Amino acid sequence: MSARLLALICFVGCFAVGVRADTLPPTGTVMPLWQGKAPGAIGDTPADIPTLTVYDAAPGTATGAAVVVCPGGGYVYLAKHEGGPPAEMLSNVGITAFVLKYRLAPRYHYPVMQEDMMRAMRLVRYNASAWGLNPDMIGVMGFSAGGHMAAMAATCWDKGNPAATDPVDRVSSRPDLAMLLYPVITMNHPFCHQGSRDALLGLHPSHSLVNAMSLETRVTADTPPCFVVCTNDDNVVPAQNSLSFVTACMKNHVPVEFHMYLDGPHGFGLGLFSPVLKRWDSACILWLQHYKFASATASVSK
Repeated sequence: MSARLLALICFVGCFAVGVRADTLPPTGTVMPLWQGKAPGAIGDTPADIPTLTVYDAAPGTATGAAVVVCPGGGYVYLAKHEGGPPAEMLSNVGITAFVLKYRLAPRYHYPVMQEDMMRAMRLVRYNASAWGLNPDMIGVMGFSAGGHMAAMAATCWDKGNPAATDPVDRVSSRPDLAMLLYPVITMNHPFCHQGSRDALLGLHPSHSLVNAMSLETRVTADTPPCFVVCTNDDNVVPAQNSLSFVTACMKNHVPVEFHMYLDGPHGFGLGLFSPVLKRWDSACILWLQHYKFASATASVSK
């Protein structure tokens, strides 16, 4: 049996019985967010088990920062190019990344996705010291509907429940910074992405729920610094989603960096097919270096 496989088995075994692992598990390890069934789970299939997949910081680069990565997919699937590749990008600049597999419609609806998001943030922060990470340097990145998840983490967080039986639930779910890529933000017409709204909230949500999940309304002075990217001609999730969130950040004096490119399709991921769109990750790395998340020696050239 290989040493890597043995480490995976030992880690999963410890995690399953609630023992905090004393080292970060190897890259590729898939960790369930909860011991046993997740809250609200309606079965035991992979679709019922939210997880995090580890992408450890590249050797010699680790800064102690971590980022939870949320792929998009309209709350009905998870886009692979918005999970692993961005996590590898973060790993290469010294950040340990965790790709979140969250529960999806039509099997699940709100608030299950929010519960998965908040639990992911808590789980990484709870284990941070044991894993060689800084509990005050836990960020979130999301694409499209995953951008809504990341914005939800940034605006709907709580400090944890000190009376919770589960020690993970005692820690804060607040990210220390957030990166939103062509994000779904509003659930209100005319700029909502109808598919994401239907999948998350159902076909007949209450007016109060629609407003509560229109995250431009949830920004406060306690929202962490944000980095937002979109394209002017996105014909799937209108740029007004990003604009409304950035405007709310500015109104509330939240530090925000915003890049809106002239042309580009929705879902461009790392944008490697475009000499213009592929620049966003260099801008993001510079922003991450400003907050000491990325290694100061990380290259930002293309």
